[in-house]
This record gives sequence, structure tokens and C-alpha cells, in this order.
Amino acid sequence: MKHIISVLVENKFGVLARIAGLFSARGYNISSLAVSETQDDALSCMTIVVEAEDEKILEQIKKQLNRLVDVLTVTDFTKKEHIERELILAKVSCPAKNKTKLESILDKFQAKMIQHKGGIAAIEFVGQQQEIKQLLHELEQFGIRELVRTGRIAIAS
Repeated sequence: MKHIISVLVENKFGVLARIAGLFSARGYNISSLAVSETQDDALSCMTIVVEAEDEKILEQIKKQLNRLVDVLTVTDFTKKEHIERELILAKVSCPAKNKTKLESILDKFQAKMIQHKGGIAAIEFVGQQQEIKQLLHELEQFGIRELVRTGRIAIAS
């Protein structure tokens, strides 16, 4: 089962390494990680997505996270109501003759074409993972030239 864990931490050197170390020491791969400052520059929010079949080990990790000096709160959104999103930026081949077709697909997903030049369209989309997969499937017909994604972020609803 995938777990989405939010960790509010003090914005200090080495905090990310210590937290990632707790997961890797127990053999859990972090499949998604997003870290950014909050409205308070002294605090950062880390959103970690990890695949964990053994709930007991994951509970142990969360307890150990709470013991770290720089950690203020740990929230597991997995079984709580929450809103989650991810951002992608993609470049696709798009000669002028195909621009209308691409715009039609983007409208369907409420995605944005943020640049179109030299036969390449740059696309921005924010959505849930399933929506992103669907959009990427639609974009394959144009030829995806480059793709970058953020990690998932989540907030209680």
C-alpha cells in the first residue's frame, strides 16, 4: 500500500538526509518526495510517498520521525481525507498543423500550453496521478520529448 506522509520540519541543514535515512535503513524506497518552505521560512514541509506492506515497520518509522529534534509533526494521509496533486511539465512535438488537435486534448484535461515555438509545445498540468497518466497517454501520439514531474503533495481536506 502506498502511504502519503507529511512531515513538518525545521528548515535546517541535514534534516532531509536524516529523514530519508530512516526509510532506507528499513528497506523502503521513497517513490515520491516533495520538499518546500512553508509560509514560515524557518519551516519546511516534506511530503513523502512510500510503498509499505508491513504496517508495523511503517508505524515504527513514524514514531522515530517524531523523535527527531527537527521534526514538529508527522501526518499519514493514507487513511485520512485529503487532497493530493502533482505537477508535470512536458515538451511534445507539435508542428503548427497539429496545434489545434493538441489544444483540444489539453482543454479536456484543463492543462495549459505555456509555450509553443519551433514545433515544440511546452505543457503544464496539475492533477492526480491517474489524470496525469491519462494525459501522458494522450500526449504519446505527439511524441513526448521531455518530461519532468514534482513529487505528490497533500493537504487535509
